[in-house]
Amino acid sequence: MADTAKKKRTLWNFFDGFEGDKVVWMIALLLMLVSVLCMFSSTSRLLTGGQSRIDVVKEQLILVAAGIGIIILIYNIRNLGVIRWLSKFGFIISLILLAILDLRLDMGFIRSVEINGARRILRVGPVQVHVFEVVKVAMIMYLAWAMDALKREKLKWGANEMQKKVIYIYAPFVVSFLMILPGSNSAAIVIGGMMFITILIGGGNLRDLAVLLAAGVLLVGIVLGLYFVSHGKVFGRLETGINRIVSPVDYEKQARESRVGSADYYEAIDRIRQPYSAKIAIHEGLIPKGPGQSTQRYVVPDISEDYMYSFIIEEYGILGGIFVLMLYISLLARGSLIVRNCGTELFPKLAVAGLTMLIVLQAFLHMFVNVDIGPMTGQTLPLVSHGTSAFLCFCVAFGIILSVSRYASRKIRREQLQSAPLVEREEIKEDLDALDSFETDGSDEALQDEFEDLNDL
Repeated sequence: MADTAKKKRTLWNFFDGFEGDKVVWMIALLLMLVSVLCMFSSTSRLLTGGQSRIDVVKEQLILVAAGIGIIILIYNIRNLGVIRWLSKFGFIISLILLAILDLRLDMGFIRSVEINGARRILRVGPVQVHVFEVVKVAMIMYLAWAMDALKREKLKWGANEMQKKVIYIYAPFVVSFLMILPGSNSAAIVIGGMMFITILIGGGNLRDLAVLLAAGVLLVGIVLGLYFVSHGKVFGRLETGINRIVSPVDYEKQARESRVGSADYYEAIDRIRQPYSAKIAIHEGLIPKGPGQSTQRYVVPDISEDYMYSFIIEEYGILGGIFVLMLYISLLARGSLIVRNCGTELFPKLAVAGLTMLIVLQAFLHMFVNVDIGPMTGQTLPLVSHGTSAFLCFCVAFGIILSVSRYASRKIRREQLQSAPLVEREEIKEDLDALDSFETDGSDEALQDEFEDLNDL
């Protein structure tokens, strides 16, 4: 009988053996499927040498397989304490990577690489690592550990709570923000904002957060002072942000008023080509062109990265865009449900909340840029846009979310088994016996008499 009671393993009940939140599993797999479809037809820039689009799809499938392997590996970490222990090294890892990047070190096997006037990449042998993508996940996990350790009084350095906050929370926040700033203004703002939200969710009081904001404003002032005093030699990337705020150039007007073929004309065209072409792609997506039929992919160089959402709408229409949008909204809903199921334990709640907000808010930022709401930030569409480092880092994030959801579901089942029943079985039996006696002990005659009385009325 025991053998017959076991379910036969089939394709339909394959996922029954998976613990944790199955909706999050499906969201991750669907986003990966969208990435494979988009890589096949997005841009010819992905083709190198004699490659065909089939080769690009093969590479993306290998990346997807590696990402699924990472998710399964982290998901199978049954002891949440292991993830908590690893998270405390998040700041150290971020600090080392950012130091190599900012100091422009070349250690042979690992070296800092400058691309388009910015340093965001480390080349580790033949592999390029986008440092900021690693820092996003690492710092959120570190802050989740630090806030949890502060609550449980596990932090060693510092005589009182405020000193511990400064050493373990606020100082890492400020240091990482300042070290990201030379490579990318937008990345510093996005990562700094996510760290601030994580601290806020973790229980940072308004007074401490006000002090942190004041310290941030002071540091930004010092950075700007160093930039102007050094005539742009220190924190040179600030020039782009300052020009966008102080003296924004109307490149559309410049293109209209410049002589066709002049240097000013081509400069203006180059500046507006990507955002305008992305809007054209979205406009033409009202009637989907179908897979492989995009025309703007030949105009927008970064359509497989910074403008992936506009490409999806152009080829798959507004319904395709809504489908992708709903996946991220569903992830936000499931993440909030997992957080609620974690009970009073702070680390899993902060880890899931921070990582979910990171994925969803970055997706929204990407979409806003694609529809020309706000300045270009260079944020990719999580688990869809081209980019090995970003893809694998988001797989780590999904793996942690699923591991915590598995822990939360086990915790709920354990509490259900340990909880006392609301009603004892003896009481239920007594109630059933009373009901049975009511039905058989002349109650039918009483009901008949009452019915006859009503008829007489």
